[in-house]
Amino acid sequence: MTDTDSAAAEQPETASLPLPDRGYTKLSNRILVRVSGPGTDKFLQGQFSQHLDEVTSDRALRGAASNPKGRAYCLTRLARDGESVILDLPTALAEQTLSQLRKYLMLFRGTTMETLDQGMIWGILGRGTALAAAGRDISRLQAAGDVLGTDFGLLIRVESDDRGIERYELWQTSGDQPDFDAAPELSLVDWQATEIAAGVPALDEAAWEAFVPQMLNLQHLGGIHFKKGCYTGQEVIARMHFLGQLKKSLFRFRSSGDVAPGTDIKLGDRTVGTVVNRVPFNDGSLELLAVVRHDAADQSLSAGGNVLTLLPLPYAVPEREQKDDPESSAG
Repeated sequence: MTDTDSAAAEQPETASLPLPDRGYTKLSNRILVRVSGPGTDKFLQGQFSQHLDEVTSDRALRGAASNPKGRAYCLTRLARDGESVILDLPTALAEQTLSQLRKYLMLFRGTTMETLDQGMIWGILGRGTALAAAGRDISRLQAAGDVLGTDFGLLIRVESDDRGIERYELWQTSGDQPDFDAAPELSLVDWQATEIAAGVPALDEAAWEAFVPQMLNLQHLGGIHFKKGCYTGQEVIARMHFLGQLKKSLFRFRSSGDVAPGTDIKLGDRTVGTVVNRVPFNDGSLELLAVVRHDAADQSLSAGGNVLTLLPLPYAVPEREQKDDPESSAG
């Protein structure tokens, strides 16, 4: 390998600008897990922020699993598949997430939680691409979380990005690769850029058990059911909601240079937040999601010495309208 080849190999993959509005990609950074058996709903009900009664054959909803202190170690979507429930996990955190969940699963005799070794997830941009993949009418997929069964598995409409481009995920559990009707194949980082544009966070090692789900805007992505009753971490999550204690939440920024997840967000010398996810673009710019104090987000912030520019999210976060005490704890 020449020095030029070596330097090129070390360059991080970048997303395209402008972002594509159609196409598909295999989401190789995530896996599918099936929970089956008589205790499926009780087990998941006791660990996730979503109410399992709301997870139906027509609706696949987001949820978080948290430790007893209310800090999320898993962000997922839960989908019905017959008598089972399927959820997705980031590949890099799958082993430690499953290990955490199995501590509770052992209480439910006859209930299993297994990785779908042949399962895969496809990210899909654009209604036409989704229609081709489904091979049938998809008109009933009107809102994020709507599900349609296909010959390949479950087609799920997910949140549109800030341009209003429709996005879908195909959770393939069987069959050959679907036909995407000559739609362009996208890179994984292109899809991740649309996730950031949609305001959808993902956990990595730096964010593991670092944030209460509301700090990640999960309640605005339909991922927290505040009236479902007890589950691990529920007391902290409910108290933050009902007492109006949320002082930080997820914001979207553009950075003038590369910033790693876990980097502190600074207001002068004061730390006011943390980078959660980021995606570099082919023009040298970068977008990121970060948990930041409400009272600091619209000020002159930086991360790793790089200037940050605040960008809009495609959904409202009404908690930010509350008047925060600059000296109060952010949780």
